[in-house]
Amino acid sequence: MNLGTFYKYYFYGIWLFLIVIWLVLARNVKVTVERQPALPRLLNLVFLYGAAALLAGPFVPVPWLTTRVLPGSHWRLWCALGAALTLFGVMFTVWARICLGRNWSSVAAVKSNHELVTGGPYRWVRHPIYSGLILAFVGTAVAIGQWRGVLAVVLSLVAIAQRIAVEERFMQREFGAAYNAYAKRVHALVPGLI
Repeated sequence: MNLGTFYKYYFYGIWLFLIVIWLVLARNVKVTVERQPALPRLLNLVFLYGAAALLAGPFVPVPWLTTRVLPGSHWRLWCALGAALTLFGVMFTVWARICLGRNWSSVAAVKSNHELVTGGPYRWVRHPIYSGLILAFVGTAVAIGQWRGVLAVVLSLVAIAQRIAVEERFMQREFGAAYNAYAKRVHALVPGLI
């Protein structure tokens, strides 16, 4: 097996790992009391799935999207860096999902008996699942080194920013002063920055 083939299977494998973990952990969650409206939720999914398709698809019908952004002469460096970032992002996402427990939802939502989780990765960022996902998208995009990766990261950022805005409103309404104090203490996506 050559190095290019290894990386191809590595990236498919790490994303497949995330999907399997997500499906397993999606069982036994609390009942949803309120969720994001259908149209914004659908748009959110279109952006996220579009980003995933750009990264996963071997064929992209728009030629300029396969133009290299990062020099192909250093593809081993980009693949290794991308592999590390993707792995770290996926593992951070899984850790956050496990810490969120039964409060998790596949859409922006409030659950019955919703708890404000502030431990684990939630002590560094308010939305660590999204922080990890963005890092994983960036890692895979770096490994690909093409404009489609840049577009995928932009699409994922748009979807995640929209989702965060909805979740922030839900959490402020649900937890009031406790959430406001948490939000003042802990940044949304990147510790110390965003």
